[in-house]
Amino acid sequence: MSTLRELKSRIGSVASTQKTTSAMKMISSAKMRKATGGLQRLSPYRNMVKHVISHLLLTDQEFSSPLISQREVKHIALLAFGSDDGLCGAFNINIFKQLLTTITDVRKQFGSDVKITVIPIGKKLTKAASKMTVTNVDVENVTLNTRSDYDQLHEFTTMMRRRFLDGTYDQVDVLYMHFVSTSRQRFVREQMLPVSYEALAEQVDAKLAAQPCLFEPDANAIFNSVLPLHLKAMMQEVFTESAASEQAARVMAMQTASDNAKELLDELNLEYNKLRQENITTELLDILGGQVQR
Repeated sequence: MSTLRELKSRIGSVASTQKTTSAMKMISSAKMRKATGGLQRLSPYRNMVKHVISHLLLTDQEFSSPLISQREVKHIALLAFGSDDGLCGAFNINIFKQLLTTITDVRKQFGSDVKITVIPIGKKLTKAASKMTVTNVDVENVTLNTRSDYDQLHEFTTMMRRRFLDGTYDQVDVLYMHFVSTSRQRFVREQMLPVSYEALAEQVDAKLAAQPCLFEPDANAIFNSVLPLHLKAMMQEVFTESAASEQAARVMAMQTASDNAKELLDELNLEYNKLRQENITTELLDILGGQVQR
């Protein structure tokens, strides 16, 4: 049976844990708001790139670019975005499970002989991916992480574009958690390279047809200039979406931990008060018993 001193010590420990998790929740909430603010700041740039591409596609011209050229997929790269830090619930576990599912899907789509290179972003996901023992799947570690700035992200995007152009990879897909709300994040697999011409066409705003434009030097040259900007904007959005989802998952994990600590604290306080009351009652009975004996 626990003594009052032991219960008091446990109550103090749980109360300290609750304060810590509450503070971490507040910090994660601030970081999540910063990330979602970054998404809002990216919108004008991404929308402008889509605006230019829409104008180009509405010309009904034939466009050619090595970035949209389809070829037989013999080697595919999977960029998986996780986190550097823990305490974010099942965030990294869910991404890793989806990565394994994606590997299976890729082999069904392109055949069992397709070579797959997994490029994990984030220490936690890198650690999990390094333990994979899947045939014909390589894991490449890169310097990019969740704390990298946009210049480093752009360098990484340029490197992936060059590898696609020189034939190292025939296709590059990104795997990440799309931020929906604090309590909901959705896994997304999106093709980065080659740039899907069909996906670009789906984003065309038909209202722009009433706004004729003149293209200088020519539409195809502008198209080839805009595609790298499209890739940069896409990677910025993916990177920021993943960061917002990570912090949202951490907010929910800290909220759950804080709620559990509060529930345990209430139980311990109740047990402490009961035991204290029992001790007081026992002492009173001892005093009354002594007086009766006199």
